[in-house]
Amino acid sequence: MAKKKHIQIYDTLLRDGTQAEDINFSVENKLSIAEKLDQLGVDFIEGGWPGASPRDTEFFNRAQTELKLKHAKLVAFGSTRKASNSAEEDRILNDLLASKAKVICIFGKTWDFHVKTALGISLDENLELIRSSLAYLKKNKRQVFYDAEHFFDGYKANPHYAIKTLLAAKKGGADVLVLCDTNGGTLPDEVSSIIKKVKSKVRHPLGIHVHNDGGLAVANSLAAVKAGAIQVQGTINGVGERCGNVNLLTVIANLELKMGYDAVGAKGLKNLTTISRFVDEMANRVGTPYQPFVGKSAFAHKGGMHVNAILKDSRTYEHINPELVGNAQRILVSDYSGASTISKKMAEVGVKLEANDPKVKQLLGALKNLENKGYEYEGAEASFEVLVKKTLGAYKPHFNLHSFTVTDNISEDEAKVYSRADIHLEVNGHSEKTTGEGVGPVHALDQALRKALERFYPVINGMKLLDYRVRVLPAGEGTASYVRVIIECGDGNSKWNTVGVSENILQASYQALVDAIDYKLLKDHL
Repeated sequence: MAKKKHIQIYDTLLRDGTQAEDINFSVENKLSIAEKLDQLGVDFIEGGWPGASPRDTEFFNRAQTELKLKHAKLVAFGSTRKASNSAEEDRILNDLLASKAKVICIFGKTWDFHVKTALGISLDENLELIRSSLAYLKKNKRQVFYDAEHFFDGYKANPHYAIKTLLAAKKGGADVLVLCDTNGGTLPDEVSSIIKKVKSKVRHPLGIHVHNDGGLAVANSLAAVKAGAIQVQGTINGVGERCGNVNLLTVIANLELKMGYDAVGAKGLKNLTTISRFVDEMANRVGTPYQPFVGKSAFAHKGGMHVNAILKDSRTYEHINPELVGNAQRILVSDYSGASTISKKMAEVGVKLEANDPKVKQLLGALKNLENKGYEYEGAEASFEVLVKKTLGAYKPHFNLHSFTVTDNISEDEAKVYSRADIHLEVNGHSEKTTGEGVGPVHALDQALRKALERFYPVINGMKLLDYRVRVLPAGEGTASYVRVIIECGDGNSKWNTVGVSENILQASYQALVDAIDYKLLKDHL
């Protein structure tokens, strides 16, 4: 069997990715992400621009002793020298060398418009900037990549000069010439056509670095590979300035599973979903559920006919086996669900019944009635499991509510605002009355519930309320509208979502809180 051609994967999340307006990594974050990228199997990790910021300089200093890469090479990023300096005297180039990175990537101007407008120098001077900068780095025994900034725009404006910049970089000793679609507006057929023309004039390894402003970053990167590029630069989850960089996860999956190339191998493929979610956690942001291959919804099925088909053969509505990329098939429950969907979902929570079982139909009826009132279980699977147990008679209440009262207290000058909740429960035959205070009514209610229950169920001390979301259903009724509350909780080992619906936001919140506690106790077999 012929060996697959390897495509170099170059991640620039720690530099280009941090230019996104909602991304900000600490040095510790960057070191942790670099370790994960190495485990994924990428070839190059661009750590930042040493000298441009204290954070990037510190990262490279610490990386020398703290980062133990087993596969990837760490890359320092910068630019060609300033026109007023020689290469030997240029601070940018010397900061790159001082980083001790074995690989350096610098960018230079390709578009004659930028040379004249941004740099204010002659076209020939720019060619010498490129050549001499790369030659100096090569003389210092570094592997060097050259990012030809705005290459495709520059080529379309002045192809003769754009080619000259590549030849200058080649003469300077660049190991790979990376063609950049910096503004992200090039079309796939243009990428393919231009790269083929470049290859006929510049016989040298080529890479591709594209942005997603036209929504075509993945298509452009794959077109570049088909046209002969041997390196793809991008970021995990596609984060980056404006509309982002190309999403390397999507590129890797397509290269490996659809195009027959080697990128990170089968082991790396299985880590795609994990690293996607890890990076989102490091960035303190909610991941995109609809992201191809690795998103939470990438293999989620809702329609009853679809579910019935995938239960027979998943290829009916899935383009790959989700396990290949570390993801999983998910069956969603909604008022579109059929008996097959409910049977499958029940099996996931440990209740195995055939689709034609009367209990399945009973649960389906209960579910549709609840969703008609505004409940939604697609994002609240813990509440669905509690509902299954209740409907099938396999649920024993852990406590019963007598009443609760919540009050908000605001000082006259509004300097102090706090909430107080008084709750009366019956727990295992005992009457429990407790009070909780919090920064808001739901927090206070949560505190009061915990106080009442913790001596009976100590495990809830390890449970935390992580997120709280409210949606008005439907719009148009003003303050008399029904509200849906979604609560996310976790215990360090897992996270779960629960739902509550009512005209009263506190009642809806209480329902979701109770489901969250019930799920935790069921999960711990209490």
